[in-house]
Amino acid sequence: MEFSKTGFEEGQVLLIDKPLQWTSFDAVRKIRNLIRIKKVGHAGTLDPLATGLLIVCTGKFTKRINEYMAQEKEYTGHFTLGAVTPTYDLESEPKDLKPLDGITNEMINAATAAFTGEIFQVPPAHSAIKVDGKRVYELARQGKEVKLEPRKITIHLFEITAIDLPVVSFRVVCSTGTYIRSLANDFGAALGCGGYLSSLRRTRIGAFHVDEAMSITGFEEKVKAAYSING
Repeated sequence: MEFSKTGFEEGQVLLIDKPLQWTSFDAVRKIRNLIRIKKVGHAGTLDPLATGLLIVCTGKFTKRINEYMAQEKEYTGHFTLGAVTPTYDLESEPKDLKPLDGITNEMINAATAAFTGEIFQVPPAHSAIKVDGKRVYELARQGKEVKLEPRKITIHLFEITAIDLPVVSFRVVCSTGTYIRSLANDFGAALGCGGYLSSLRRTRIGAFHVDEAMSITGFEEKVKAAYSING
């Protein structure tokens, strides 16, 4: 990779390991300021409470963003069973607590079958989808109810990797447009006890893996070193 302004303008694909509490736009803005060019964009949002692989395109490669967005994605993380949250994750407080008596490992593993293959999924009310020109999370914060239509997605793999109730560890390989928060909520509903997403990490997009990604700090150090050399 060429760490120069000219190189970034010609086009680069940056693999960034997005830190916790950063929005995807926070990462883009930081990179834009570091490399000093305007054309910078990401290929698929990660929520602030998620970490992991964020593909950032610069310069002429911003034309390829849709190509990367369309690729299959892999996630790992944790569901917490026995409660729900309005946002389907820890952006809001758990409520409707239910006991997990009678919820067995066998039931948890068996419940994945209903969420594998082509399924219809309703996106979270607290999401960046636009309805009548407004983000639905903005409408939700105003207390307005928005009816979102189910969308067809494909979950290629959904496996439970560990169970330590109330926490369930998972790995999911899915099509673009899949909301893991919705999967957590729907999975908890299928078990009759409720559930929400308590941690999420995107590990792969297409052939790109998070193991190849740079931290924001690491990227910043390389750019500052290169730009000081190049003047």
